Amino acid sequence: MDQERRLKNGQAWSNSSYQAWVNRFGAPEKAVSRILKDPKRRLQPLDQYVGDVSGKKIVNLLGSHGSKAVALSLLGADATVVDISESNAAYARELAEAADVNIRYVVEDILNLPESELTADYDMAFMENGILHYFTDLNAYFEVVAGLLKPGGKLILQDFHPVSTKLIESQGKSQAVRKHKVTGDYFSEELVTMDVAYSKFLPELQYATSEERAPFQVQIRQWTLGEIVTAIGSQSLWIKQLVEEPHPDELDRGIPKSFIIVAEKL
Repeated sequence: MDQERRLKNGQAWSNSSYQAWVNRFGAPEKAVSRILKDPKRRLQPLDQYVGDVSGKKIVNLLGSHGSKAVALSLLGADATVVDISESNAAYARELAEAADVNIRYVVEDILNLPESELTADYDMAFMENGILHYFTDLNAYFEVVAGLLKPGGKLILQDFHPVSTKLIESQGKSQAVRKHKVTGDYFSEELVTMDVAYSKFLPELQYATSEERAPFQVQIRQWTLGEIVTAIGSQSLWIKQLVEEPHPDELDRGIPKSFIIVAEKL
Protein backbone atom coordinates (compact mmCIF):
# COMPACT_ATOMS: atom_id res chain seq x y z
CA MET A 1 0.00 0.00 0.00
CA ASP A 2 2.78 2.46 0.89
CA GLN A 3 4.66 1.49 -2.27
CA GLU A 4 1.59 2.50 -4.29
CA ARG A 5 1.38 5.83 -2.44
CA ARG A 6 5.06 6.56 -3.12
CA LEU A 7 4.63 5.72 -6.79
CA LYS A 8 1.70 8.14 -7.05
CA ASN A 9 3.70 10.83 -5.27
CA GLY A 10 6.55 10.20 -7.67
CA GLN A 11 4.24 10.56 -10.64
CA ALA A 12 2.95 13.87 -9.28
CA TRP A 13 6.56 15.06 -9.07
CA SER A 14 7.18 13.97 -12.66
CA ASN A 15 4.12 15.53 -14.29
CA SER A 16 5.30 19.11 -14.87
CA SER A 17 8.17 19.87 -12.52
CA TYR A 18 10.56 20.74 -15.38
CA GLN A 19 8.22 23.48 -16.60
CA ALA A 20 7.63 24.67 -13.03
CA TRP A 21 11.38 25.15 -12.51
CA VAL A 22 11.63 27.01 -15.81
CA ASN A 23 8.83 29.28 -14.60
CA ARG A 24 10.50 29.69 -11.20
CA PHE A 25 14.20 29.97 -12.08
CA GLY A 26 14.30 30.32 -15.87
CA ALA A 27 15.71 27.85 -18.38
CA PRO A 28 18.76 25.97 -17.01
CA GLU A 29 21.22 27.96 -19.13
CA LYS A 30 19.82 31.15 -17.59
CA ALA A 31 19.29 29.88 -14.04
CA VAL A 32 22.88 28.70 -13.75
CA SER A 33 24.27 32.25 -13.78
CA ARG A 34 23.06 32.88 -10.22
CA ILE A 35 24.71 29.69 -8.98
CA LEU A 36 27.98 30.41 -10.79
CA LYS A 37 28.14 33.85 -9.24
CA ASP A 38 28.27 32.50 -5.68
CA PRO A 39 27.73 28.72 -5.31
CA LYS A 40 28.28 28.79 -1.55
CA ARG A 41 25.42 31.25 -1.15
CA ARG A 42 23.13 28.75 -2.89
CA LEU A 43 23.64 26.44 0.10
CA GLN A 44 22.53 28.97 2.72
CA PRO A 45 21.77 28.61 5.58
CA LEU A 46 23.39 25.16 5.54
CA ASP A 47 26.74 26.37 4.19
CA GLN A 48 28.01 26.94 7.75
CA TYR A 49 27.33 23.30 8.61
CA VAL A 50 28.59 21.88 5.32
CA GLY A 51 32.02 23.48 5.53
CA ASP A 52 34.71 22.78 2.93
CA VAL A 53 33.37 20.17 0.50
CA SER A 54 36.33 20.02 -1.86
CA GLY A 55 37.13 16.40 -2.68
CA LYS A 56 34.21 15.05 -0.65
CA LYS A 57 31.64 12.55 -1.89
CA ILE A 58 28.17 13.94 -1.16
CA VAL A 59 24.70 12.56 -1.79
CA ASN A 60 21.82 15.05 -2.06
CA LEU A 61 18.70 13.07 -1.18
CA LEU A 62 15.48 14.15 -2.89
CA GLY A 63 17.61 16.80 -4.58
CA SER A 64 14.83 17.94 -6.93
CA HIS A 65 16.01 20.46 -9.58
CA GLY A 66 19.67 19.91 -8.75
CA SER A 67 20.70 23.44 -7.89
CA LYS A 68 22.24 22.38 -4.56
CA ALA A 69 24.11 19.50 -6.18
CA VAL A 70 25.44 21.81 -8.89
CA ALA A 71 26.58 24.30 -6.24
CA LEU A 72 28.30 21.51 -4.30
CA SER A 73 30.01 20.32 -7.47
CA LEU A 74 31.22 23.83 -8.27
CA LEU A 75 32.74 23.93 -4.79
CA GLY A 76 34.71 20.77 -5.55
CA ALA A 77 32.43 17.97 -4.31
CA ASP A 78 31.67 14.70 -6.07
CA ALA A 79 27.88 15.13 -6.01
CA THR A 80 25.14 12.53 -6.49
CA VAL A 81 21.39 13.22 -6.40
CA VAL A 82 18.79 10.59 -5.56
CA ASP A 83 15.25 11.63 -6.51
CA ILE A 84 12.15 9.85 -7.80
CA SER A 85 11.34 12.33 -10.60
CA GLU A 86 12.72 12.03 -14.12
CA SER A 87 11.36 15.51 -14.82
CA ASN A 88 13.47 16.89 -11.96
CA ALA A 89 16.45 14.97 -13.29
CA ALA A 90 16.07 16.47 -16.76
CA TYR A 91 16.27 20.00 -15.39
CA ALA A 92 19.18 19.13 -13.07
CA ARG A 93 21.23 17.51 -15.83
CA GLU A 94 20.79 20.52 -18.09
CA LEU A 95 21.68 22.81 -15.20
CA ALA A 96 24.89 20.84 -14.57
CA GLU A 97 25.77 20.92 -18.26
CA ALA A 98 25.28 24.70 -18.34
CA ALA A 99 27.55 25.00 -15.28
CA ASP A 100 30.13 22.72 -16.94
CA VAL A 101 30.16 20.31 -14.00
CA ASN A 102 29.31 16.65 -13.58
CA ILE A 103 26.64 15.46 -11.21
CA ARG A 104 25.36 11.92 -10.97
CA TYR A 105 21.57 11.75 -10.86
CA VAL A 106 19.90 8.51 -9.74
CA VAL A 107 16.18 8.42 -10.55
CA GLU A 108 14.78 6.06 -7.95
CA ASP A 109 12.58 5.80 -4.90
CA ILE A 110 15.19 6.02 -2.15
CA LEU A 111 13.58 3.12 -0.27
CA ASN A 112 14.07 0.96 -3.38
CA LEU A 113 17.74 1.76 -3.92
CA PRO A 114 19.63 -1.37 -4.97
CA GLU A 115 22.30 -2.75 -2.65
CA SER A 116 24.95 -1.60 -5.13
CA GLU A 117 24.07 2.01 -4.26
CA LEU A 118 24.43 1.51 -0.50
CA THR A 119 28.19 1.89 -0.71
CA ALA A 120 28.79 3.30 2.79
CA ASP A 121 31.45 5.61 1.36
CA TYR A 122 29.74 9.01 1.23
CA ASP A 123 31.27 11.77 3.32
CA MET A 124 27.96 13.58 3.60
CA ALA A 125 24.22 13.12 3.10
CA PHE A 126 22.59 16.48 2.41
CA MET A 127 18.84 17.11 2.34
CA GLU A 128 16.58 20.07 2.88
CA ASN A 129 13.02 21.36 3.05
CA GLY A 130 10.04 19.15 2.51
CA ILE A 131 11.77 15.76 2.53
CA LEU A 132 10.70 13.66 5.48
CA HIS A 133 6.94 13.96 5.06
CA TYR A 134 7.10 11.76 1.94
CA PHE A 135 7.94 8.74 4.09
CA THR A 136 5.65 6.82 6.42
CA ASP A 137 8.55 4.88 7.94
CA LEU A 138 11.37 7.15 9.06
CA ASN A 139 13.38 4.25 10.47
CA ALA A 140 13.54 2.72 6.99
CA TYR A 141 14.51 6.06 5.47
CA PHE A 142 17.36 6.74 7.89
CA GLU A 143 18.51 3.13 7.57
CA VAL A 144 19.18 3.94 3.91
CA VAL A 145 20.93 7.17 4.90
CA ALA A 146 23.17 5.22 7.27
CA GLY A 147 23.83 2.70 4.49
CA LEU A 148 25.11 5.48 2.25
CA LEU A 149 27.40 7.17 4.78
CA LYS A 150 30.86 5.98 5.74
CA PRO A 151 31.80 5.81 9.45
CA GLY A 152 32.27 9.40 10.56
CA GLY A 153 30.19 10.62 7.61
CA LYS A 154 27.90 13.56 8.25
CA LEU A 155 24.13 13.93 7.89
CA ILE A 156 22.91 17.47 7.35
CA LEU A 157 19.15 17.85 7.37
CA GLN A 158 16.98 20.94 7.21
CA ASP A 159 13.22 20.62 7.18
CA PHE A 160 10.09 22.51 8.10
CA HIS A 161 9.36 22.68 11.82
CA PRO A 162 6.37 20.56 12.89
CA VAL A 163 4.98 23.39 15.01
CA SER A 164 4.45 25.48 11.87
CA THR A 165 3.31 22.62 9.62
CA LYS A 166 1.14 20.61 12.01
CA LEU A 167 -0.12 22.97 14.68
CA ILE A 168 -0.38 26.69 13.94
CA GLU A 169 -2.43 28.48 11.29
CA SER A 170 -1.56 32.12 10.54
CA GLN A 171 -4.03 34.63 9.10
CA GLY A 172 -3.83 38.34 8.27
CA LYS A 173 -1.39 40.30 6.13
CA SER A 174 -0.39 43.07 8.52
CA GLN A 175 0.95 43.24 12.06
CA ALA A 176 -2.29 44.84 13.24
CA VAL A 177 -4.52 41.98 12.13
CA ARG A 178 -2.10 39.01 12.10
CA LYS A 179 -3.44 36.18 14.23
CA HIS A 180 -2.10 32.74 15.02
CA LYS A 181 -4.43 29.91 15.93
CA VAL A 182 -3.78 26.39 17.10
CA THR A 183 -5.90 24.50 14.59
CA GLY A 184 -3.99 21.26 14.07
CA ASP A 185 -3.24 18.10 16.00
CA TYR A 186 0.50 17.95 16.66
CA PHE A 187 0.31 14.21 17.36
CA SER A 188 -1.84 13.22 14.37
CA GLU A 189 -0.55 10.24 12.38
CA GLU A 190 -3.05 10.67 9.55
CA LEU A 191 -1.91 11.06 5.95
CA VAL A 192 -2.58 14.51 4.50
CA THR A 193 -3.37 15.24 0.84
CA MET A 194 -1.90 18.44 -0.54
CA ASP A 195 -0.75 20.03 -3.79
CA VAL A 196 2.76 19.07 -4.87
CA ALA A 197 5.21 21.82 -3.91
CA TYR A 198 6.04 23.00 -7.43
CA SER A 199 2.37 23.45 -8.42
CA LYS A 200 2.43 27.08 -7.21
CA PHE A 201 4.76 27.82 -10.14
CA LEU A 202 2.22 26.58 -12.70
CA PRO A 203 -0.21 29.45 -13.41
CA GLU A 204 -2.57 27.14 -15.28
CA LEU A 205 -3.46 25.43 -11.99
CA GLN A 206 -4.59 28.63 -10.32
CA TYR A 207 -8.20 28.16 -11.39
CA ALA A 208 -8.11 24.41 -11.99
CA THR A 209 -10.94 22.18 -10.82
CA SER A 210 -10.36 19.59 -8.12
CA GLU A 211 -10.35 16.93 -10.83
CA GLU A 212 -7.70 18.82 -12.81
CA ARG A 213 -5.58 19.27 -9.68
CA ALA A 214 -5.68 15.59 -8.73
CA PRO A 215 -2.57 14.60 -10.77
CA PHE A 216 -0.63 17.33 -8.93
CA GLN A 217 -1.47 16.17 -5.43
CA VAL A 218 0.56 14.05 -3.02
CA GLN A 219 -0.13 12.21 0.21
CA ILE A 220 2.25 12.99 3.06
CA ARG A 221 2.84 12.04 6.70
CA GLN A 222 3.73 14.97 8.96
CA TRP A 223 6.11 14.02 11.79
CA THR A 224 6.73 15.43 15.25
CA LEU A 225 10.23 16.60 16.11
CA GLY A 226 10.53 13.81 18.66
CA GLU A 227 9.72 11.17 16.05
CA ILE A 228 12.35 12.58 13.70
CA VAL A 229 15.08 12.72 16.34
CA THR A 230 14.29 9.20 17.54
CA ALA A 231 14.37 7.76 14.01
CA ILE A 232 17.77 9.32 13.30
CA GLY A 233 19.23 8.10 16.57
CA SER A 234 17.92 4.58 16.00
CA GLN A 235 20.21 4.11 12.98
CA SER A 236 23.62 4.64 14.60
CA LEU A 237 23.55 8.32 13.70
CA TRP A 238 24.88 10.47 16.54
CA ILE A 239 22.98 13.76 16.68
CA LYS A 240 25.51 16.50 17.37
CA GLN A 241 23.32 19.55 16.75
CA LEU A 242 19.62 20.35 16.68
CA VAL A 243 18.99 23.96 15.71
CA GLU A 244 15.46 25.36 15.66
CA GLU A 245 15.20 28.35 13.33
CA PRO A 246 12.74 31.23 13.89
CA HIS A 247 10.32 32.34 11.22
CA PRO A 248 12.03 35.04 9.09
CA ASP A 249 8.78 36.96 8.58
CA GLU A 250 8.35 39.67 11.22
CA LEU A 251 4.62 38.93 11.26
CA ASP A 252 5.39 35.43 12.51
CA ARG A 253 8.08 36.33 15.03
CA GLY A 254 8.39 33.78 17.81
CA ILE A 255 7.18 30.83 15.73
CA PRO A 256 9.73 28.23 14.60
CA LYS A 257 9.92 27.96 10.81
CA SER A 258 12.42 25.15 10.31
CA PHE A 259 15.03 23.04 12.05
CA ILE A 260 18.51 21.77 11.23
CA ILE A 261 20.00 18.50 12.43
CA VAL A 262 23.67 17.59 12.09
CA ALA A 263 24.51 13.97 12.85
CA GLU A 264 27.50 11.69 12.43
CA LYS A 265 27.50 8.01 11.53
CA LEU A 266 29.08 5.96 14.30
